[in-house]
Amino acid sequence: MENNTSSPFKAIKIVECGQGVSAAFGAKLLADLGADVIKVEPPEGDLTRRRGPFPQDREAASPEPQTSNPLPQGSRPPDSEGSGMFIYLNANKRGVVIDLNRAEGRQLLSELLNRADVLVHNVPPSERDATGLESAALRARHPRLIVAAISIFGESGRHASYRGYELTASNASGWSFLSPGASPYPDLPPLKCFGSQCDFQGGVNAAITILAAYFQRLKSGHAGNSIEVSEQEAVAAMLEMNLMHYTYAGRETSRLGNRALGPWFIADCADGQIFVLAVEEDQWKRLVDFMGNPEWAGEELFKDRLSRAQNMDALKALMTEWLAGWKVQDLYRAAQEHRIPFAPINTMRSLYESEHLRQRNFFVELEQPGLGKLRLPGMPSQYGNSHWAIRRSAPRLGEHNEEIFCGELGLPRDRLTALHNSSVV
Repeated sequence: MENNTSSPFKAIKIVECGQGVSAAFGAKLLADLGADVIKVEPPEGDLTRRRGPFPQDREAASPEPQTSNPLPQGSRPPDSEGSGMFIYLNANKRGVVIDLNRAEGRQLLSELLNRADVLVHNVPPSERDATGLESAALRARHPRLIVAAISIFGESGRHASYRGYELTASNASGWSFLSPGASPYPDLPPLKCFGSQCDFQGGVNAAITILAAYFQRLKSGHAGNSIEVSEQEAVAAMLEMNLMHYTYAGRETSRLGNRALGPWFIADCADGQIFVLAVEEDQWKRLVDFMGNPEWAGEELFKDRLSRAQNMDALKALMTEWLAGWKVQDLYRAAQEHRIPFAPINTMRSLYESEHLRQRNFFVELEQPGLGKLRLPGMPSQYGNSHWAIRRSAPRLGEHNEEIFCGELGLPRDRLTALHNSSVV
């Protein structure tokens, strides 16, 4: 772990509220660059503390936390300080507990915001007034504050008050309708991409606009700003040509049917799978040469990329034996040498053991109390003139209550004790 003295972002003070992934990831991107982030959790802790993976599926050594999702009778909750998801999202942050449903808690938050540049949260619009997180009221009380609010549908429009989850955003954005691509099974429903990808995109968009608003404030000297991020819109904006097919040509793309160009498929090799792609005519010619110019490649069925797509099943069957004789990495490297854009289908283990990612220092070590050394994904980008580092472990629940409330806000310790005893902090 390293100190924060060289970071150009160390002056930015951020308060993060909410639950789950989106606000936490947006704040994480800025915390990793050096911003001072205070994570505010409810007394029962962030939901991601109850999501895995957990070390050796370890059970909690402490009493069960409060939860709206009761566990089966006789079972114990996972270790709330050992969630891999929570640790990844919240390293480099300090953590406090505040019950924002209580007036005393909302007053503590207001005092934190008096010292902050940015508030980022993902509390649903319908709950913001009750928790003191309504953007207009916050901006009136804290004129220099930048408020970044992430939700499924945004703060205006007929769906603004609707509650939703990442699954909602995936379907509302149109992404699920397109997945899995080129499916031959019309009876199967749309499929959401694995994980919390829409939440992560909400966090990325929040981080970008927070920095834009912050530097605009520095440049102009004007007051802060209100930012709203809609996960539906963040994902819909990434759907490549699918929306344009409809707006330009009136055609609705679908997950069903065949690829328009070929070859384009996933195939088995001797030790894994590889993505076979050679849709440009020059790529196909190099691939035929690479395969040793088999006689079948000259058949009318495969005369051009449209024909190869229409006869993809036959093409794949003819290539199967040749592909199966290769190891994935050997075939990948050999195809690259022939300027053929094959790509390995990486498993999580092959990613973790990737020599390329090791050379780029993508995975970083973190010393997490109670767990020892962990190896986590690092920043997804590198900065030539800036510096990022893992400076602190993810906070234990309420770890920095005294440091922040007493040491920085000047709250008397007996008052902190009273607030703790009444479950406000």
